[in-house]
Amino acid sequence: MSNNMTPRDRVLAALARKKLDRPPAVCFTQIATIDAMEAVGVYWPDAHVDPHRMAELSAAPNKVWGVECARLPFCLTVEAEVMGCRVDLGKMDRTPMVKAHSCDENTIPDDIPIGALYKGRIPAVVEGVRIAKQKYSKELPIVAGTTGPLTIAGHMVGTENLLLWIITNPEAVHKALKVATKMEKAYVEALAKAGADVIVMSDPSAGTDMLSPEMFDEYAKPYIKECFSNPGDAKTVLHICGDTTVLLDHMVATGVSGLSIEEKVQPEKAVDIVNGRAALVGNIGVVRPLLQGTPEDVRLDALRVKNSGFNLVAPGCGLAARVPLVNLQAMVKAVKG
Repeated sequence: MSNNMTPRDRVLAALARKKLDRPPAVCFTQIATIDAMEAVGVYWPDAHVDPHRMAELSAAPNKVWGVECARLPFCLTVEAEVMGCRVDLGKMDRTPMVKAHSCDENTIPDDIPIGALYKGRIPAVVEGVRIAKQKYSKELPIVAGTTGPLTIAGHMVGTENLLLWIITNPEAVHKALKVATKMEKAYVEALAKAGADVIVMSDPSAGTDMLSPEMFDEYAKPYIKECFSNPGDAKTVLHICGDTTVLLDHMVATGVSGLSIEEKVQPEKAVDIVNGRAALVGNIGVVRPLLQGTPEDVRLDALRVKNSGFNLVAPGCGLAARVPLVNLQAMVKAVKG
């Protein structure tokens, strides 16, 4: 395909697994850095709650280091907040985090809060997507990030508790997952209606540090499929942290358009296992080389991922806010040539 494609066209074609002259250079996980904030004068934590600032910051990395997407929001706590968890919005260089859970195994709610889509930061994110769509979508794909149901459930009751209950009280786990899934499905539909081109679900609690492949099939796969059962015209991407080599077949079975994976998976092996059944996104190391390495380290890593056959080249997980600009520029340059 032509090298005159817009970034939006290129990304959507890559997620459809079409043959391209090169993969796009994207970041489908946390994208904002201090350099991007300073370039547009928009900073955390304000950008977590103000839709106009959120939208502007989502596209700033494209201006600053050439990445081929706009991506928002910038954390995995939006749904947790709506489900009653206490969230610290962090600082300019630290993402929000859950500080207190909302329930225990005896108080898991039967349903999501009334008017959930109008609570917490969900209205700001949905409006941020709408603003970004209006301002940037002629050139850039609008990528909306969400949280997977197992991670939401862990935020609600505590991840350690959730893992223990898989053994001692699986009914409570499924109850938490059902309500988390209902929340997430409604949120996905709202983001799609607002104009998201790509919806990325990050479910770090579903990784192999937590679950075996068999447990993934029971406690993650069906709920992820339900969350993504009505994404409208948006492409869907599942991101799971850690070494997901043994999970790749199971992730493909969720039916998503793409799989976003970390550097712990050998890129060549991932391409071999997935074998064109889903687009592969990743998997440059976010600590090394992006945060701690040199531009040359990044260039070599990006070229390896590109040459292995990944459909989209990207950081393997969310960026730290202080990733050096020169390293991010090196990533994009290596991919674009």
